[in-house]
This record gives sequence, C-alpha cells and structure tokens, in this order.
Amino acid sequence: MGDNERLLVSLGGAALLLRGLKRGDWAGLAAAAAGSGLLYMGATGRNPLAQAFGIRFVETRDCGRRVEVVKSMTINRPAAELFAFWRDLRNLPRIMPHLRSIDVITEKRSHWIVDAPAGFTAEWDAEVVNEKPGTLIAWQSCDGSDVANWGVVRFAEAPGGRGTEVMVELEYEPLAGTAGVALAKVLGEEPSQQVEDGLRHFKQIMETGEVPTVEGQPRGPQPKTVWSGRLVPRSTVAPSRIISLRKTRYLS
Repeated sequence: MGDNERLLVSLGGAALLLRGLKRGDWAGLAAAAAGSGLLYMGATGRNPLAQAFGIRFVETRDCGRRVEVVKSMTINRPAAELFAFWRDLRNLPRIMPHLRSIDVITEKRSHWIVDAPAGFTAEWDAEVVNEKPGTLIAWQSCDGSDVANWGVVRFAEAPGGRGTEVMVELEYEPLAGTAGVALAKVLGEEPSQQVEDGLRHFKQIMETGEVPTVEGQPRGPQPKTVWSGRLVPRSTVAPSRIISLRKTRYLS
C-alpha cells in the first residue's frame, strides 16, 4: 500500500472504530471490528484482501499503484511463428474471448474494445513502444484512457528444444481499487485470468490448429455504453493522445 492510501485507510479505520465503540450494540461491535481491521492495514501496509486473492501490486514513481500480472506458457512452435501471429493484433480476439475487437489504425497504433464486468465494455487506444522481431513486443495505452495499461510479451527458446516460452507481463491501474480487482476475480473477468486463458488458447491454436470459439452461444444483451470510470455514450469519448514513454522494463 502507498503512503497516501495507508493514511486514508487509517483515518477511516479510526473513525469507524470510535463510532462503533460509542454505539455499544452488536452493530457497533461489528463496526469497531471493521475499523480495527482498517487500522491494521494502515499501520502495516498489508492488505488481506489483496493477499487472499493473490493480487500483486507494483509501486509507481508518483506513489501510485498498479496491478501486476505475469503469466507464461511453453508452446511447441518456433518463436518467429508465434511472434508473427501475435504481432498481427487482429489475431488476438481469436485467442482472448474478452477482446471484442482490435482495429489497427497505423503500424504502431490500434484501438481496443474489451468486455468489462457488469455487462459494460472498455475501449482505448494503444501504441507499440518497442519491438524486436521474434523476441519482444511492448505496448502502452494512450493518454486519455481511464483504463491505463502497459505490457510486454516476450518470446524465448524453451529449455531442451521444447519450443518457445511465451511470457506476458502486464500492469494496469484498477478503476475500483483492490475490491474491484477481487470482484473481477470472483466473476472470472480479472486480467490475470484472461491472460492465462488467452495463452492456453494461443497454445491450442498454434500447436493443433484448432480455434476456440463461442460462436452460436448466447452472449447476453449487447452493451450500449462504454466503461471508462463513468457511463458515457461512445460518441462522447475524446480522442486519445500518446503519453510520453516510461523508462521501464517494457522498453528493453
């Protein structure tokens, strides 16, 4: 937990504890217990909810926090072949069902629309910021996106000539904090689960030629709004601007 978050949690815990003690009934006892838990989180910087759901955070230079996702899988195909499939971003919705579409705008820039919890969608522009043929593809979301994210996919020869190890590293800023990430995990819609499923489908396609599909299966009502931290018509979403590159591992 960052210093600012610990301070806010501690203040909220103290207020809840005092209020609970003043009531003196069962509801007050429950409030006091909850307040004590928040005080513990503020004092130690430990978040039991994050630990319980295996949520990993990384600190940023501006004292913020991002959720970190690291997943890998060995695929029995050459790195160049796997790289070529992934680099054509239009292929990704084939292996990741939560990706509704990716529109390639330029060689480096693309527009993503993805499924989000509660029947909404999220969309943003992203730009490829580093690329090493057969080895690495790195990207970041563009300025103006409320679902800010950064990531890299690496392709390395697997030990023993068993093909290629594909590793995806992703960081994103959760809209609803730890509780929102935990809820998404319960619903099966958290990025770590989606990346793991995507790698499994990627392996299936590249090794067997079989394409996982949900065609013909009901998907429920089609969302008419965009999730961007608030509900707004798609036509009102402002064009994105490219943000300056961070000096991170994604650039090497």
